[in-house]
Amino acid sequence: MTSAPDYSQGIDTERALKFAVQRIRGERVQLIEGAIEPVPPTWDHERAAKLVRRQIEKRVDELECVEGSGNLDLPGSSNWYVPDIAVVPEELAKGGRAILHDQTLLIVEVTSESNAETDRVVKRRRYAEYGAPLYLLVDRIDRCVTLFSEPGKLGYTRVDGPYPFGTAVRLPAPFELDIDTSGLV
Repeated sequence: MTSAPDYSQGIDTERALKFAVQRIRGERVQLIEGAIEPVPPTWDHERAAKLVRRQIEKRVDELECVEGSGNLDLPGSSNWYVPDIAVVPEELAKGGRAILHDQTLLIVEVTSESNAETDRVVKRRRYAEYGAPLYLLVDRIDRCVTLFSEPGKLGYTRVDGPYPFGTAVRLPAPFELDIDTSGLV
């Protein structure tokens, strides 16, 4: 009788997980603390992301960047995120590889019933730990917007908000623009 292979030795599980999650067909998925999770946004979720995207598009172009929802890798962890919006330099967006969090200018996450705590706690902590300079949380459940900045190993050291929907939220340099959240009400 043959025994099952022992996969616990000599395999880079982080690399294997990230390889596998990129090859799941027909679904947008991400790794959250080692668990494969689908990313099935609702239309209301997409509408909220679009509201932010429209307001930053012109400035993103001026900065020679791209905004989208491409892959973000967290090397050394079992995390591979697909944010609702990430702003990255256009040069880094070429070539189809994942971007690192500290290479972004801004990350935006929009909460849904299924992922609100992940966006509020887990992703916020990891984005800070991996150096994402600005994290804008659009919390559809609590109906508020919060901007996190000045990342460090223990989290973001600056928190602007939460502001109720309807309040303008200022994005600092390099954006220097106000996000009108009245459309989220």
